Amino acid sequence: MTPTGRLFGTDLVLTRTFRAPAEDVWASVTEPERTARWFGAWEGEARPGATIKVQLGFEDGAPWCETRIEECAAPTRLALSMTDEAGSWRLEVLLTETGGTTELKLVHHLENVDSVGEVGPGWEYYLDLLVASRDGTPQPSFDDYYPAMKPYFENLR
Repeated sequence: MTPTGRLFGTDLVLTRTFRAPAEDVWASVTEPERTARWFGAWEGEARPGATIKVQLGFEDGAPWCETRIEECAAPTRLALSMTDEAGSWRLEVLLTETGGTTELKLVHHLENVDSVGEVGPGWEYYLDLLVASRDGTPQPSFDDYYPAMKPYFENLR
């Protein structure tokens, strides 16, 4: 596994590319039956300004967390803020389609870069779960990501 994460100030940016239109990739990151395959199920009324509940299906105990939809500009930008026992998270998913290929950028706006060694491997894992859910390939194991990728992300600081 090769990490893709890069640090721009306090923004951790990870990318994946899909041979699919942006609308299809958008559905993978917004439709509850599809998000359940790689991130977790969610419930509630999804609209800008609303708070939904997301179940972190691949975390120990599959906890639920409050997630506020800050902005939703289908099919190119989704901005979220999440709160769980680890703290608050500000995230963006940005999609850019060129010639039938869509690049997904996940931006985690970190409060500071101290936690990047913990956070980065997790996002690599989740994005590879997304790839596996779309390709129909076996799900990766988190043990392949953490702690192996921790030094890579700590060296970004």
